[in-house]
Amino acid sequence: MKFHSVCVFCASSIGARPLYAESARRFGEALAARDITLVFGGGCVGLMGVLADATLGAGGRAIGVIPRALVEREIAHRGLTALHVVETMHERKQRMADLADAFVMLPGGFGSWDEFCEVVTWAQLGIHRKPLGVLNAGGYYDPMLTMADRAVSEGFVSAVQRDRLVVDDNEERLLDRLSSAPVPAEVKWTPAVAR
Repeated sequence: MKFHSVCVFCASSIGARPLYAESARRFGEALAARDITLVFGGGCVGLMGVLADATLGAGGRAIGVIPRALVEREIAHRGLTALHVVETMHERKQRMADLADAFVMLPGGFGSWDEFCEVVTWAQLGIHRKPLGVLNAGGYYDPMLTMADRAVSEGFVSAVQRDRLVVDDNEERLLDRLSSAPVPAEVKWTPAVAR
């Protein structure tokens, strides 16, 4: 699948290890080199800022989406290709999803997890059929991926749905794998299971 834009969920903090910022920088440069537009949370701080600056610095396009209440707290990036200011977090997530052809989660905290888990859930429910990627820099998401595997073994997530997550610790390889990832047609609820 050829995609023109990727929505990236990542931290408004820089993280404890330099490798997180380095990975975000490389990912932004990779997006620009492939002429893929970055869609993200619109901040100029933390990994969001590193990612956006790297994308723009390499000649790429970056579209930010940020709620009005966070314009000052997350310090909205003023040098973007476009900045959409919305009223709520729900609008933010919907607008980012509408603008993107694929989703990728970089290291982050509760906000990044919430955003990514929501689009994963939407995929399960058949709301979208867009690729889902996890850039597992430094093994940061190993515990979350172990939990996803446990959810499969405990019968809460199907193996098909778990396999939707394309996971890699290399930025270029992740983009390659996302572009060729099959997107299953299976949705979570069917008449056979929804009893």
